Amino acid sequence: TARLEQGLNMPSRTTGQRQVCAALTEGAKNLAEVETRIEKWAAGATKLSGDAKGKILEYAWWMKKQGYAESTIRGRVSIIKTLARRGANLYDPESLKETIAIQKWSPGRKENAVIAYSGFLKMAGGTWNPPRYKRIEKLPWIPLEEEVDQLIAGCSRRVATFLQLLKETGIRPGEAWHLRWTDMDFEKAVVYVTPEKGSNPRVLKISNSLIAMLKALPKRSQYPFRSGQLRHYQGGFRQQRKRIASKLGNPRIDMITFKTLRHFKATMEYAKTKDILHVMRLLGHKKIENTLKYTHLVDFKSDEFVSKVAETAEEACKLVEAGFEYVCTTPEELLLFKKRK
Repeated sequence: TARLEQGLNMPSRTTGQRQVCAALTEGAKNLAEVETRIEKWAAGATKLSGDAKGKILEYAWWMKKQGYAESTIRGRVSIIKTLARRGANLYDPESLKETIAIQKWSPGRKENAVIAYSGFLKMAGGTWNPPRYKRIEKLPWIPLEEEVDQLIAGCSRRVATFLQLLKETGIRPGEAWHLRWTDMDFEKAVVYVTPEKGSNPRVLKISNSLIAMLKALPKRSQYPFRSGQLRHYQGGFRQQRKRIASKLGNPRIDMITFKTLRHFKATMEYAKTKDILHVMRLLGHKKIENTLKYTHLVDFKSDEFVSKVAETAEEACKLVEAGFEYVCTTPEELLLFKKRK
C-alpha cells in the first residue's frame, strides 16, 4: 500500500487540490463546460475525503484527455465514487477487491467495477492482479409492435418523435440524441448517422410519417432533441412510460427502454429479410458476432401472414411504412403485400 501511495503521489488535501486545479487549467481554456461536468461527476460525494475527490477528479480528466466518451467517464467515475463511499481505499487494490466482492451486484456490474479501477491504476501508474468476473449474456427482450406503438402514442410530441426514430432506424439512443437538423434530408427521406462505440456510419431511410413528426418539432437549436443531458431526458421518458403502462394495465410497456427499440428493429428486420449481413449494416456493427444474437429471437415456424392490396402508389407507400413487404403484381395490376402476424 505504501508503495502504491508513493506511485499515486498521494497528496495532502491542500496540495492535492492545487495540483488538480493546475492540471485542469493547463491547456483547457476552451473546455470550461467539459471541466464543469467533470467536476460535478467527481465531486458529488460529500462523504469522500478531499484526497479521494481530487484523485477521482484527476481520473475523470485523464479519461477525457484520452478520448473516452462522456458516458464512459460518467459511468466509471460513478463506480469509483460508490466503492470509495462503501469503504474502499483507492490506494490499496486489495481493499478494492474486498469491497467489490461483498457488493450485491451482478457479475456484469462487478466486471465494470474492475475495468473502472484498472483504468484508475493505469492513470496513476499502479498495477494489480484484478479479480475475475464474467457477465452473464442474455438475449434481449422484445416487445410486441402494438405495445411499442401504444407507448409512442401516449408520450409527449418530442419524446414520441424520438421513440419513432429509434423504432424505424434502430440507431443507438446517443446517436439519435446527437443528430442535428443538418443530418436529416427530408427530400431523400434519410438520416445520416454519426456512430458511437466504434460502429460504422450509416445512411438510413425514414418514413413520411416520421418526417411529419420531425417537421412539427420547434427548431430552437441545431439539435431536434438534444437539450441538457440524455440521462435527464431518459428520466422524463420513464415517468411517461410508467403512466402509460398503468393506464393501459400492461406492465410490459414499462419494460420498454430506448435501447429496447434498437433490439426491436434488428429483430423485425431479420424476421423480414432473413439477411444477417443486412441487419449488421443497419446496426453499424463491425463484428457479425454482435449481430448474430438476433437470429435466436426470430421464430420462423409461423408462416401466417396478413395480406393487403394496393391500387395506387400512395396506398403502396403506406403499406411499406406499416411494415408490409411487396410480393407481386396481380394480372389486374394490383400490388400485393404481406406482413407476418
